[in-house]
Amino acid sequence: MRKNIFEMGANFEDGWSSDNKDKQTKSKTIELKLPNKHQLVTQKERRRGKVVTIVKEFFIQKDELKSLLKDLKKSLGCGGTIKDSSLEFQGDIATKLKVELKNREFKFKK
Repeated sequence: MRKNIFEMGANFEDGWSSDNKDKQTKSKTIELKLPNKHQLVTQKERRRGKVVTIVKEFFIQKDELKSLLKDLKKSLGCGGTIKDSSLEFQGDIATKLKVELKNREFKFKK
């Protein structure tokens, strides 16, 4: 039998795998800081005609950030969510939010 001079397809050697569930995800390493070492910034945005207050760049673990969000939502009486390493709250509550976070020993940029 003659060898085929025209080959089509992929090379299945050298560790090739068809299983797409083995992909390694990139994990972000977060430099953890104490609350008094943070330099938080507040911003306001308008989304669909409503104001959203954003507090940026927390350097704490994800589960601690979730519990902080839960406590802040309860004490401020508003909704909120976590996006990356920032917290977003419904409404124009920047002054109340700063007071609550300063009570928890977080610091803000001047």
